[in-house]
Amino acid sequence: ANIGPDNDVSIFFGLSGTGKTTLSADPKRALIGDDEHVWHANGVFNIEGGCYAKTVGLTRQKEPEIYDAIRFGSILENVGFDEMTGEVDYDDVSITENTRVAYPLKFIPNARIPAKVEHHPKQIILLTCDAFGILPPISKLTPDQVMYHFISGYTAKVAGTEEGVLEPEATFSACFGAPFLVWHPSVYAEMLAAKLDKYGATAYLVNTGWVGGGYGVGDRCSLKYTRQLIDAIHDGTLAELPESEWEEMPIFGLKMPKNAIKDVPKEILRPEEAWMQAGQTPEAFQKQAKLLANLFQKNFVEFADKCSTSVKQAGPKM
Repeated sequence: ANIGPDNDVSIFFGLSGTGKTTLSADPKRALIGDDEHVWHANGVFNIEGGCYAKTVGLTRQKEPEIYDAIRFGSILENVGFDEMTGEVDYDDVSITENTRVAYPLKFIPNARIPAKVEHHPKQIILLTCDAFGILPPISKLTPDQVMYHFISGYTAKVAGTEEGVLEPEATFSACFGAPFLVWHPSVYAEMLAAKLDKYGATAYLVNTGWVGGGYGVGDRCSLKYTRQLIDAIHDGTLAELPESEWEEMPIFGLKMPKNAIKDVPKEILRPEEAWMQAGQTPEAFQKQAKLLANLFQKNFVEFADKCSTSVKQAGPKM
């Protein structure tokens, strides 16, 4: 979670490897924390007091806040380093791609200490890393879609997030935290929807995964582009877009922008166009989209009996 200069709070939901730590550490906003928050009656607070970031391929240019947080008092895990000089090689994956650093929240220059704010979220951002290359880099969610995708908790396990994962594979974890749930996921989804309604917060689904094709064919969406889309949420660019500038994506029903957003090209924002620009056919895209939609539908069967008709209908249709 983080907070802007106008006290607009954002909460990021997402599984490991989707970008929570990277995207919440925003130089334009104060960091509340990268994981484990409580949204209560008077605002938001963090309960960890520290961050846990991936370090594979880390550079100051790409992630300056995290890079500079690595100093005395932080703990590096699984990294390769020169035993003579102590210099770390962040590209060394000889032990595992899951190289990490843990550091106190105060190591981020613009962290909110203590990590609590008396303001309610203005926007909720659901993060996913879609290895199929189907979901748009950003889409605006309806209240029912928020509940559907929150309950689904979709992402892809990617190399560097879990032991033994060498290639991305689809995974679903209800409410982005299935092992920790006490009640049925629909209970938490209804709580979230009620809070969004009470405080007038908007919700977006941000895909930090592949564009122009699935894993092995397309490319991971540029961090530069993802940051610009997050900025577009925070500075009101997306909120100010009229409904005529959004188009519903076939099968998934997600609202995606019709045109470029900031410096992010239109073709990147529209998955099928990205595939075609990369030399693939519309038929190949449709086949992959139906495959992913089928995975969503199979996963949701377990939760459907406790959900309203409108929430069940908010998922992909074929």
